[in-house]
Parts: sequence; C-alpha cells; structure tokens
Amino acid sequence: MQILGIESSCDETGVGVYDTERGLLAHRVHSQIAMHAEYGGVVPELASRDHVRRIVPLVRETLAAAGCSAESLDGVGYTAGPGLAGALLVGAAFAEAFAFGLGIPALPIHHLEGHLLSPLLSSDPPTFPFVALLVSGGHTQLMKVTGVGAYELLGETVDDAAGEAFDKTAKLIGLDYPGGPALARLASEGVAGRFKLPRPMLHSGDLQFSFSGLKTAVLTATKAPSWSHEQRADLAAEFQEAVTEVLVAKALAALKETGLRTLVVAGGVGANRRLRERLDETAARRRLRVHYPELAFCSDNGAMIALAAGLRFAGGATGQTDGRFAVRPRWPLGELQPPR
Repeated sequence: MQILGIESSCDETGVGVYDTERGLLAHRVHSQIAMHAEYGGVVPELASRDHVRRIVPLVRETLAAAGCSAESLDGVGYTAGPGLAGALLVGAAFAEAFAFGLGIPALPIHHLEGHLLSPLLSSDPPTFPFVALLVSGGHTQLMKVTGVGAYELLGETVDDAAGEAFDKTAKLIGLDYPGGPALARLASEGVAGRFKLPRPMLHSGDLQFSFSGLKTAVLTATKAPSWSHEQRADLAAEFQEAVTEVLVAKALAALKETGLRTLVVAGGVGANRRLRERLDETAARRRLRVHYPELAFCSDNGAMIALAAGLRFAGGATGQTDGRFAVRPRWPLGELQPPR
C-alpha cells in the first residue's frame, strides 16, 4: 500500500508518502518559525492560514518526489489530534476531501503515535516490545509499547513538560523564539555546576515528572543581585543537565520496572544532543539498546503520520470513505487501540 500522510497540528505543514513494502518514498516539511518569531510564539490563526496556503503545493511536490501519482495512492492518514484546533481542521479537511475524491479511505492518526513510531523509519529500527520516552512539545511521557496501538502509560509530567520548560526558561534568560533549540545551543557554551538547580522528582520513587519548579528556580537565579547577562550560558548548561538527568533516570527506572532492555526516544526534545550523549553513555555501561528517530523526524513531519497510517492499514484498519471527520485538540494517547 502507498499511503499519503498529512501533518498540520501546530506550526509545521508536513507531507509524506510511505509504502508498506518499500518504506518512506518522500517527505517534505514547511516550518512557520520565521513567521511566528516576530510574535515570540505560535499565533494559532496565522498557523491555520499558512497551512491553507502550503498544503496543496506541498502535496504536489511530495508526490512528485516520491515518483507516484495521486491515483496510485491506497489511503490517506492525517493528524486528527492533539494540537491546535484550527490547524488540525485544515489538514483533516484537505485529507478527507482528497481521499473522498480519489475513492480511497482516510484514517485519523494520533499525533503522538506518529512521534512514538517515528524511530521505525531509521536505518536501525527497534522491535517490539520497548519502553518509549516521549518528549514532544507539551508532552513528557513514559510508555510501555508492545505493538501498534498497544500503549501502556507508565508515567507522565504532572505540570510543565520538558519541552515547555526549555521554551519558558529560554524566554526567562532572554533568548529568542524558538527558545528550546536556542537554549540547547547556548548550553554548549556554558559550564554546568556553577549554578545549583534542583532535579525535580528524581527520587520520587515513581515514574512521574515535574519541571515547573525547575523553571521557577531559573527565575529565582536571574533575580539574584549577583546575576549578570554573561552568566546565561552557565545557567543554560545547568538547566539542561537537570532536565536530562531526570529524563535519563526515569527512563532507566521504567526499563527496570518493565524488565525490558530497549528504549525508544521520540519527539522534539529527543533531538537534544546532551540527552542523547547521556543515554548512549548509560546504555553502553548497562548493555541496553537506545533508538532515536533520524533528526529530520524529531520535529513534526508528515513521514511519521504516513508511517503510522501505513502500519494501521497493514494491521487491518479500514479507515473511512464518507468524507465526514472531526478533530480532537485534546486526545489522550491511552485511548488508542490496536488496528482491527
């Protein structure tokens, strides 16, 4: 089967074509970062309008790059949630109309399922079962994954997610949007340990996360009489160490609790170089396997949606062909079921 994937949950328009036998054929992403940078964050109305402008040309470009026509497609998968309601509606409306016009099924896909499965697109894909550390935007979760749609929540954040903490901390120390990647770059120039930040819930005895207090500790540091702008790199380095130390410790605890030895890291924060270094060092010592998505698939993209849809179609999902649809801006991942 050849599946077209559409992603429009926030500020990237993504399109991918996945073949269930040959793998990913092509994908394209248009980022809205430059547009939203003027406002210091994503403006939902502007995001929706830009998806409208970009989606048709991007689909044409991706199909051409894949060497296939619309008529050769067997199904369409699209992000139905979670995400910004208006942005989701653009992708869903296009995908359902496109599929209806071709007489092929359309399948709504959970955005986080796309991230969770994205390491399967790598040259060294993991095999089920595994523990997944999902660190994407407003989500930080640990899941036990035994198959497509078979996800058991082990732990999650009780307040700010890791990605949110990166973005908010970046703003506190005066970095421009998008804050998370900017903070990670600045951290590489600093020295951790010159500031002392907490490691929230590191010894809580469970698999829950909390990062709002860490953000508050950064704010307190910037309000101290001794604070100066030149200390930003050291504070960024200490913040990054605190977050990655907690993420690594909780991921290892999840592996121990489940008895599994394979960890999959997915989502935007999964691209963080320091997090990968710490996980790789620990995995080498403990003889564990850690899998990451390719860097191009850490941020939102249509390839992961095409993959998730392809796996669900191959597993027996039938999709819908009547053109009716709904989006779910809030959609717990635990509600998903294996394809039938």
